[in-house]
Amino acid sequence: MSQHPWVASYPDGVSWNAELPQGDARALLDDAVRQWPQGPAIDFMGRKLSYQQLSKLVDQAAAGFQKLGVRPGVHVGLYLPNTPQYVISFFGVLRAGGTVVNYSPLDAASVLTHKVEDSATDILVTLDLAALYANMRPLLGNSRLKWLVVGTVGDFSADAKAVNDRMAVSGALAPLSAHTQQITFLDLLENDGQHRAWPVDDPTTALAVLQYTGGTTGLPKGAMLTHANLTAATEQVRLFASLNGQFLQDGCERTLVVLPMFHIYAMAVNMLLSVRIGAEMVLCIRFDAGAVLQDIARHRITFFPGVPTMFTALVAHPDIERHDLRSLKACSAAGAPPPVELLKRFEQLTGCILTEGWGMTETTSMGTFSPGIGLRKQGSCGMPAPGAMLRFLDLDDPERDVAQGTRGEIAIKGLNVMQGYWNQPKATADSFTADGYFRTGDVAFMDEDGFVFIVDRTKDMLLCGGFNVYPRVIEEAIYEHPAVEEVLVLGIKDSYRGETPKAFIKLRAGGEPLTLDILKEFLKSRLGKHEMISAMELRIDLPKTAVGKLSKNMLKDQIASEAGSNSKQGPT
Repeated sequence: MSQHPWVASYPDGVSWNAELPQGDARALLDDAVRQWPQGPAIDFMGRKLSYQQLSKLVDQAAAGFQKLGVRPGVHVGLYLPNTPQYVISFFGVLRAGGTVVNYSPLDAASVLTHKVEDSATDILVTLDLAALYANMRPLLGNSRLKWLVVGTVGDFSADAKAVNDRMAVSGALAPLSAHTQQITFLDLLENDGQHRAWPVDDPTTALAVLQYTGGTTGLPKGAMLTHANLTAATEQVRLFASLNGQFLQDGCERTLVVLPMFHIYAMAVNMLLSVRIGAEMVLCIRFDAGAVLQDIARHRITFFPGVPTMFTALVAHPDIERHDLRSLKACSAAGAPPPVELLKRFEQLTGCILTEGWGMTETTSMGTFSPGIGLRKQGSCGMPAPGAMLRFLDLDDPERDVAQGTRGEIAIKGLNVMQGYWNQPKATADSFTADGYFRTGDVAFMDEDGFVFIVDRTKDMLLCGGFNVYPRVIEEAIYEHPAVEEVLVLGIKDSYRGETPKAFIKLRAGGEPLTLDILKEFLKSRLGKHEMISAMELRIDLPKTAVGKLSKNMLKDQIASEAGSNSKQGPT
């Protein structure tokens, strides 16, 4: 591969060689308070908090956490949706000297137990929602968990009583059981905010966040993200999102925070970037396409990071053209490669370019970015982010690199790449090359201009009659059919080919009927013979993760469960 082919393709206003800060992540909020003390930081259920007010609450949280024993080396879990408690707790834990551990509401009980023990979580913050509290309360007294801090959704709304009453009537709340090691979130804040300011001696080694991976096999692993990882990654995305003020401007933006902040992408882009540029975060607890359209229009949202399924739902919504979405300056889709047709349709409907990027938990969500101006290429996730180095490893011999333009496993090195996996030295060693590049498991190629094209995960590659077949290529082709809203392609057993591709499809509302023969005829000019699907199944919905990503693992589980149910019923 030629030396750094992407550098010449960088748009004016951003440099690949830009200096990236490797500092204390707590300074992101400190700097925002100094620059925009009265600027709005959070908008939640009719109540706004300025950056100064947010900082005061963070100080109180830090003092409260220290009374519970938080100091350097102590880990605090956050088991929260997008409410002010998340932002307050995140920075409160860091100011107290501790480390944040993010928990997902979709975690099974066994995974929650594993994370508490594996991460050494001593204190956990959650809400009194039935979907959360009922899962975590049994661990208090039956695991290493020492304290449970429980808030309510209405704590920081304009009318706490009205919000909590509505949620109680809907059955969304869990009855709280008394425990000597359980306190309310408001009690945590009941202090003057005075706390010990522990120094961060070396930001490149000081652990700020333990972020667990999805766990493709076995139990999830905790990626160790340092303070320097967070600050460097935040600056990487700021450089592309701002482009010297051509898109996002400091102190002027409103971010719609729909993606759950416990996810690495939302934590880095929605929260940390917003704080870095003094943006107002409009918090939404869950995604609803109609509500998002209303929020964009009502709040004059300028920045909306999401995942492809969110944007798919927006462009498919019958009311999208009735809403004024012209306030949008920047929208980004990550977490999965967005279909090319989706990018085109979104820009047609909103006038806003939908850019895409690639990254992972282990890279603090940063890796590549598509520029909003200058050279852009459909189907590409963009160029290496500032300071990021990419290699492409031979799939059969990872000790050697493939030639430019050839598919290989992405390996990445940069200030945003994790320190390693928590308490997993072997997994850490196996995941890095001898010269320090992280092996991602993603298959891609880089063209002559330095643009990266993701093909698929190595583990998702199908072997069909001796040919390597990548489901993502097939999915892209199927997305071009106007009747298709969402699609996942899995390999199924085939007595002749070994494996053969099968498409699971959700159709657009009101779209034309679709059969296997019609789809195959449509795909004939778009796929090679070795890539052609041999089966198709229409589904009302396709399974998604907590952040709205289509999930092949969940689909496989559904199929296995359905097969088990049918076998128990017996022949009819």
